[in-house]
Amino acid sequence: MKKLVNCMYRRPDALFRLICFPWGGGGSVYFAKWGKDFPHLIEVSAIRLAGRESRSHEPFATDMAGLVEEIVNTLLPTLREKPFTFFGHSFGSMLAFMTALHLMENHQLQPVHLFLSGAFPPHSRARERLPKSTDLTEDQFVQFLLDAGGTPEEVLDNKECLEQFIPILRADAALFEEIGFAKPAAPLLSCNITCFDGIEDIPHDLEGWKDLTSGSCDIHKRPGGHFYLKEESNEAFIRKYITVCLESA
Repeated sequence: MKKLVNCMYRRPDALFRLICFPWGGGGSVYFAKWGKDFPHLIEVSAIRLAGRESRSHEPFATDMAGLVEEIVNTLLPTLREKPFTFFGHSFGSMLAFMTALHLMENHQLQPVHLFLSGAFPPHSRARERLPKSTDLTEDQFVQFLLDAGGTPEEVLDNKECLEQFIPILRADAALFEEIGFAKPAAPLLSCNITCFDGIEDIPHDLEGWKDLTSGSCDIHKRPGGHFYLKEESNEAFIRKYITVCLESA
């Protein structure tokens, strides 16, 4: 459990668990720190993927289905204890959705709410316009990251950091590119979905997420680009929004 899940601020008496999924190439620390600023009715954890942080010695995941199964098998005992919700950003949104879908299909369990940020729905035709990471040289891949704004500037501006980061991001990009299916004939989930995005980010076809649930689907756009959520005001907005949704759940 501790290997995969980072919970910095444990709250055994919390009414809800919020599980956060990192962006492509990201670790668990950023979201794990959110636990300090949420009210005590919410315990926050973040997923720590192989190949980074304390798992840096482990090989990257190469199969999305296997990764989702690992996450579900680890989380399942705790998810059965009390209501839970997922938050994901970018690649993390897709991983959060696939985890929720696996839980629903195999365990008849789903989040009380799914919060997704900066991500295409898996059936979006807009995703087809993105270049395949395997078709790009390293220089082309870096240029794509610059153009898309999908990588923190502190990483792109540091050559040594970039050399360490590129293999991780390529591995996550390959997982992301595995996912895709036709628009479902019927909703796959019944929980409410909220989508967040940066106004200056590339369009993510957020309306498409409505096809995947019979619950409500709300969209909120905030000032900034792909990493708009790292702005203090936007982060505070997201935390407050999640809190209000869970308080009224």
